[in-house]
Amino acid sequence: MERVTLRIPKQQIEEVERMVDTGEFPNRSEAIRSAVREMINEQGDGRETSSNKRSWARV
Repeated sequence: MERVTLRIPKQQIEEVERMVDTGEFPNRSEAIRSAVREMINEQGDGRETSSNKRSWARV
């Protein structure tokens, strides 16, 4: 596994921490890995078209 450093707004990290505290995820890393997996699955085969392109800037 590789290490990635990223900046996330405090409010979003607090939500991730809440999910860890409630037992939904074992730790922040697994919660973020889960979100990345979901994003990749949502994109399907990885090709972006106008019908499946998501505006991640709005997240």
